[in-house]
Amino acid sequence: MTNRLNAQIAFLQEIDRLKGILRATPIGDNSRRENSAEHSWHIAMYAMVLADQAKPEVRIDRVIRMLLLHDIVEIDAGDTPIHADFDAAEQEAKEQAAADRLFGLLPEAQAAEFRNLWNEFEAAETPDAVFAKSIDRVQPLLLNLLNGGGSWIEYDVTMDQIDTRVGTKVIRGAPALWQHVRARVAGYFAS
Repeated sequence: MTNRLNAQIAFLQEIDRLKGILRATPIGDNSRRENSAEHSWHIAMYAMVLADQAKPEVRIDRVIRMLLLHDIVEIDAGDTPIHADFDAAEQEAKEQAAADRLFGLLPEAQAAEFRNLWNEFEAAETPDAVFAKSIDRVQPLLLNLLNGGGSWIEYDVTMDQIDTRVGTKVIRGAPALWQHVRARVAGYFAS
């Protein structure tokens, strides 16, 4: 029991570092960048609030767990803004190594459970993971609308890029939500 608790506490203390990983998107009042821990909490809330946008077979409890776990790898791999130029294969390798290390801190069965949820989110093939990816992509859009353009300005983003890089993922898991959010985002780019 002591070894199990020591491993769990070591993991919990290590993931505190997620609070120091800054994302590209500023928070709503544009006073500072959002950190990855805040992002994970916020999208877990999005999943709870927007659960009615999910397909009937989606289990929101699993979606929330995925969303709380999905960015933990950024402790080692860093955040990769969706509109930045980066080597996707290199970033994936960093994230896989980070997942090995971080989830490996946990007791074996718990490590496997968390890693499997993380892998499922990354693959985005199950209904739960597809909806989780949709929610993960919607939140930064709404933050950028709230803060006056935020990372869209910094990365010189176009509506076409949003449709391609974000819309294709959101529409898979939450088509009505995408229609609503896209109309709001398109209004920003029209002005």
